[in-house]
Formats: sequence, C-alpha cells, structure tokens
Amino acid sequence: MIVFLTKRAEKNFQTINNYISKEWGLKVAEAFEQKIIDFLELLKEFPKLGSIEVPDKLIFGFQLTKHTKVFYRIKKNRIIILSFFDVRQDPKKKPK
Repeated sequence: MIVFLTKRAEKNFQTINNYISKEWGLKVAEAFEQKIIDFLELLKEFPKLGSIEVPDKLIFGFQLTKHTKVFYRIKKNRIIILSFFDVRQDPKKKPK
C-alpha cells in the first residue's frame, strides 16, 4: 500500500510539530515526527489498524499520542491520511 497525505494533513502535522517544538523542544518534536513515520510504516502493513470513525464514508481513526488522533481512508491500494487532529480542540472540527 502507498500512503498519501492531504494538504490538510500536512498543514495539521506542521502546526502540531511547531507547537511541540516551541513548548517542549526540538528533541520532543523529533520524537513525535519519528512516531508518525513509524505509524505510517505500520499502517502500510495493517491498513485497518484504526477503528471506523465515520462508517458511511469509511473514515478510520487511530489515537497516535495522548493528544493526537490520525484520520485516514483506504481507497484501492492507497491509504489517504486526511488529518492529524489535536483532540483538545473542538470535536466538531473532526472529519465527517
């Protein structure tokens, strides 16, 4: 399987990573980035790793860290990362 990130997911990642870097330092931000890389590699092998969050659109979610959830969709041989969601924000902003 091939993993693609939407522009929204890329922007979410940058925002979260910049915040982590500013608040807790570069080392913690690098660890967060590595956790995402490891997760994406695992997701290639086990695409249905997450739970179905939006059944009618087959959107999966996976709690990556205490504060970050990943939303993705599977289409044919592609895994499309829709967003990285900071769970401390308004839940109405989650993918629908």
